[in-house]
Amino acid sequence: MTTRTLITGGLVITAADETHADVLIEDGRIAALAAAGTQEWTADRVIDASGKYVIPGGVDVHTHMELPFGGTFASDTFETGTKAAAWGGTTTIVDFAVQTKGQSLRAGLDAWYAKADGNCAIDYGFHMILSDVTERTLKEMDLLVEEGISSFKLFMAYPGVFYSDDGQILRAMQRASSNGGMIMMHAENGIAIDVLVEQALQRGETDPRYHGEVRKALLEAEATHRAIKLAQVTGSPLYVVHVSAQEAVAELARARDEGLPVFGETCPQYLFLSTDNLAEPDFEGAKYVCSTPLRPKEHQAALWRGLRTNDLQVVSTDHCPFCFVGQKELGRGDFSKIPNGMPGVENRMDLLHQAVLDGHISRRRWIEIACATPARMFGLYGKKGTIAPGADADVVIYDPHAEQVMSADTHHMNVDYSAYEGKPVTGRVETVLSRGELVIEAREFVGRAGHGAYLARGTSQYLG
Repeated sequence: MTTRTLITGGLVITAADETHADVLIEDGRIAALAAAGTQEWTADRVIDASGKYVIPGGVDVHTHMELPFGGTFASDTFETGTKAAAWGGTTTIVDFAVQTKGQSLRAGLDAWYAKADGNCAIDYGFHMILSDVTERTLKEMDLLVEEGISSFKLFMAYPGVFYSDDGQILRAMQRASSNGGMIMMHAENGIAIDVLVEQALQRGETDPRYHGEVRKALLEAEATHRAIKLAQVTGSPLYVVHVSAQEAVAELARARDEGLPVFGETCPQYLFLSTDNLAEPDFEGAKYVCSTPLRPKEHQAALWRGLRTNDLQVVSTDHCPFCFVGQKELGRGDFSKIPNGMPGVENRMDLLHQAVLDGHISRRRWIEIACATPARMFGLYGKKGTIAPGADADVVIYDPHAEQVMSADTHHMNVDYSAYEGKPVTGRVETVLSRGELVIEAREFVGRAGHGAYLARGTSQYLG
């Protein structure tokens, strides 16, 4: 049964172009585009996008649904989290499967397949977290790349949990340089940070704001520099996740000026929030505990500049929500026990549209950093991240004039607070299609758990 959808009258925005065009969708894919009103197409469903933007569905390549952390679990399931993503105009997530120490990569990956299967409202893929680099797991990396898991995350932080030492990182990078995988790095000097944490707690410095003070910007920059040098030794590409400090941006810029295949991602929390939030009284600062931590406001200018100069290529969310009541509260009296992570999968596209209005980035750059480049970076482009014939019909009708106030009262993430509570923004998702099927229709959720398909990814299309 062929269904055809026609989207008329909108301004189609991709990373490359802005054009008033009609978009024809057939069998879940973009069939054709034509200048507005020039084709007499017939369709089963016509969507009038007059006065609106027609944009590719967002691609969020950094989420943590159901992640076990700090004795609890991220509060969004694959069902609630992907539904919230759709409400925010994101139609693809790449989540992180976790290898448990002593276990195989396969066991970790299979556990994540099981969590997500039949539960997602939008399409999804996986990266693999390596927390135990051994001869066996190095061999498994090759098999995973063949299977469509083409990126591997390592941690220079969290000793005893996810931490890998420089030798393990070097070995994983050597493997990636031969099998085409992308190494993703949490770049913070966790060994040094743990000493500073211990010393702060001994001094009685237990409030959330000390989380930001011990995880120093210089220790993010040092780890970023070290990761770059290890990647350079091995010939591996490197993607540094959640860059928050201007000193770390400088390390990435320097490496890129040398022509190295080094890339950086930042997140909305670093662009819009700061240590002022971590310092909020009555333990409210715990809501903003994530790692890398929020930085003083003056770092924001460097992050925006990095996004404009392409020293930072991607904005993802690192969506890892924990409720304030009962989860963040685990760290009352000891900031080191606050689960690290913030909600945001629903807010990213709107916040970045606000950044367009605020003059930080252009409309096309908005689509580039939120849709096209994340898809290219992780082997999904052509299928995801653009509106072009042959691409999946992941399309968002976006009202650039609608005004909203961000709030936990109105968001759809399964978490009891909003990191942007009370923030007014202009621009809002109106309708969302995933592979041609309506998920959000005129601000109503009409999708379903299980519509989302697993995406086997190719290797990075951003290299070279």
